[in-house]
Amino acid sequence: MGYHSKEIPRGKFGEFSKIKEEFMEAEDAFEQGNKVMLLVELADLIGAIEGYCSIYNITLDDLLKMKESTKRAFNDGTRSPRC
Repeated sequence: MGYHSKEIPRGKFGEFSKIKEEFMEAEDAFEQGNKVMLLVELADLIGAIEGYCSIYNITLDDLLKMKESTKRAFNDGTRSPRC
């Protein structure tokens, strides 16, 4: 099986299936306790998200803007963490 401890279906770059593949690979690296592999898979996940966004004319800046909006909502109390 190579690097991973379980079979992970291959996705197609630019499609949501690739994001899912990279997430599953990151999850597997986390479960293995392999921090370096996890970092590599997280980088690959960013690349998969970037490829998906390019097809739908969404930039990483658009995603970061939304992240900041969510962060602001948590900081000002509009949203609260789910426990």
